[in-house]
This record gives sequence, structure tokens and C-alpha cells, in this order.
Amino acid sequence: MTEEHNQDKHQQKMQKIQDTVAKRVNKATEERGILIVMTGNGKGKTCAGFGNVIRCIGHGFNAGVVQFIKGTWEAGEVKFIQQVRPDMPYHAMKTGFTWDTQDKAADIAAAEAAWVHAKAMLANPDLKMVLLDELTYMLSYQYLDLEEVLSAIRNRPVDQTVIVTGRSAHKDLVAIADTVSEVREEKHAFRSGIKAQIGIDW
Repeated sequence: MTEEHNQDKHQQKMQKIQDTVAKRVNKATEERGILIVMTGNGKGKTCAGFGNVIRCIGHGFNAGVVQFIKGTWEAGEVKFIQQVRPDMPYHAMKTGFTWDTQDKAADIAAAEAAWVHAKAMLANPDLKMVLLDELTYMLSYQYLDLEEVLSAIRNRPVDQTVIVTGRSAHKDLVAIADTVSEVREEKHAFRSGIKAQIGIDW
């Protein structure tokens, strides 16, 4: 088989792919904000969520972030964004993980207080994107009312994109999402006895 024949076959194959992609691009005409759910037991959901926030503000749009559940340490992503956009709406529960607090009433109160900030962001038409980091736990632990959360997300400004991260996303949340990605764990350094490290894990 000649090199020219190989090139012809490759070009034909790539042309078919290009035609398929072009058809999909032409079909996608609706413009609105979307709901993205990043779930699964693998590492990287929060990182991906913050990556989207950085992309958003990098283009000059406004974004807001509420972090549920996370520990009391200051995340590198937050420190970076606050250097670039110190005015970005941000709230963190800062109660640590539920297995650390071991106080359900206090966790619910903290979740409800954080949800007040989240609801305000979800109603703000000036925010192009809202990241609700680890919100899935608030629903699976029933710290927040599922229908209230879904209603606030559904009734947000039409151009606003919402990103929800966390394991075990509720099926009703998944049902209304436009994009759902599952991060699956193959291996994790922590399981091999390697401690979480600043600049890598937070």
C-alpha cells in the first residue's frame, strides 16, 4: 500500500469526522446557561469546577462560588481567584467534614446559612456562572430541602450556568442537568499512605 493511498484513506476518514462534527455544530443553535453536574468518587471534581470559574472570569464575566462541607483550610484556587477578582462573591461553610464535626444540628445550620448565599447568587443576573461545590452532600444527607434547591436552580437567570460538584449526585439533580460528568477513581495516592499536600490537594 503506497504512502499516497494511505494519505487518501486518512483524508477520507477525517473528512467524515469533520462532516459529523459540522452537523452537530450547526444543530446546536440554542444559547442559554446550562447546569453541569460533576460527580463520582474520583479526585478532581472541585478542581474542574474552579477551572470553569477561572475560564469564566478570564473572559471578563462575573462568577460566584459557595463551598459546602470543605475543610477549614484555605484552598489555592480561592486564593488565586481572590487575587485576580477580590470582589467575587464567595462563601464557605468552613465547618470541616461531617465526620469531623459529628454534630448534625450544627452542620444543618451551617448548610442553611451557606444556602442563603447560594440562593442569592442563583437569583443574580450579573453572575454568568455559579459554582456550588460539594452541594450533592447537602442533598444526600438531607441538610437542605431537595425541591427548594432544584427550584432555585431551575428558576435562575436564563444566561447563568451552574456547576454542582460532589459524590452521589441525586437522581433528580442529574435529571435536570444539561451535562453530567462522572469522575471515577482508579487509584488514589492517599490510599497508598501519601498525605494530602498543599498546592496539590488544596
